[in-house]
Amino acid sequence: MDTSSLAAAMKQAVPWVRTNGIEFVEVAPGRVVTALPDREDLRNHVGGPHAAMMFGVAETASGAVVMAAFAEHLGKATPLVVSSRIDYRKLALGALRAEAVLDRPAVDVVAELESGTRPEFPVRVTITNAEGVTTGEMTVVWTLRPNR
Repeated sequence: MDTSSLAAAMKQAVPWVRTNGIEFVEVAPGRVVTALPDREDLRNHVGGPHAAMMFGVAETASGAVVMAAFAEHLGKATPLVVSSRIDYRKLALGALRAEAVLDRPAVDVVAELESGTRPEFPVRVTITNAEGVTTGEMTVVWTLRPNR
């Protein structure tokens, strides 16, 4: 799945992504980088991106990496978030990037799905500012729910 087709699919399926201007910078089966522009209407009381925006850009990156990694299996399973945890490390100011990495081999997840069980797998996300400083870290646990 290439950057433009994944971006179009995400913006169609999740209108929030389109509304908030999230950009898809890099797309690979095990890694996706998204970006959130610096916009006044997305800021908090200290002038940086609101915590909800940081969560959103990171969760969007995690969902995109799931879509990229399991695109050919989405006819038989629906990806769903099981849980998520975010840690805010430093004050975020300006535009942000979120790098999501699949933390378990996709082949293992697919094997579990094909064996009849519902796999769970973590996606780790690092949120950085324009200077590359880590401002947040997130782990999203996903599952592939078999379609019935």
